[in-house]
Amino acid sequence: MRYEEFTIEGRNAVIEAFRSGKPIDKVFILDGCQDGPMVTIRREAKKKDVMIKYVTKERLDQMSETGKHQGVIAYAAAYEYAEVSDILEKAKEKGEDPFIFILDNIEDPHNLGAIIRTANLAGAHGVIIPKNRAVGLTATVAKASAGALNYTPVAKVTNLSQTIEELKKEGLWFVCADMDGEIMYKQNLTGPIGLVIGNEGEGVGRLVKSKCDLVARIPMQGDIDSLNASVAAGVLAYEVVRQRMQAKK
Repeated sequence: MRYEEFTIEGRNAVIEAFRSGKPIDKVFILDGCQDGPMVTIRREAKKKDVMIKYVTKERLDQMSETGKHQGVIAYAAAYEYAEVSDILEKAKEKGEDPFIFILDNIEDPHNLGAIIRTANLAGAHGVIIPKNRAVGLTATVAKASAGALNYTPVAKVTNLSQTIEELKKEGLWFVCADMDGEIMYKQNLTGPIGLVIGNEGEGVGRLVKSKCDLVARIPMQGDIDSLNASVAAGVLAYEVVRQRMQAKK
């Protein structure tokens, strides 16, 4: 389901957006504002586990498109989020082993959009992103995905490590992209798999990495030390695709 309105400004508009069930990514509230409507907005945000950021009036003025923010601006998701169970269900419907991308704190919307596009073309059943410290499904992400968001479900979870543990119980095993790993061509990447990609600067976080079963390294011959996150996702995803195709022969 599409949503065209990405920025919601003003107290009543934000309260209404929460109550109508629109997927909200983040709420920016004027620091120190404690009146009735703000208490309601905070309560609704906490109920739906939406991140709240307290900011200055100057920051809100900069962000505002209407000039009538009344101390609150919400970012709505461009698309509705799926549940992790929807992703597993999609694999089941296709009669395929689940293939899921897990993204650890991707902050660049162009990268997220490009990764969702790659996930779709590589036949992955869905993408999982964290609620905090990462970009959500914004208009820029939707555009960069080149339509893939219409077909590839994206779930947003509070705790990636916990989600990995739960998916392991469903039979998935996890490989993360990291320079310390074994070369990806030497690893068995068939079966139900979760591909874990880290953010643009720090890579996969320590805790998430510790939950992975394999650490895969992309061989690099050049003079710089890392690939862009979306390119790394594409390279690894297509090694999974290659191995799956060979396993079917």
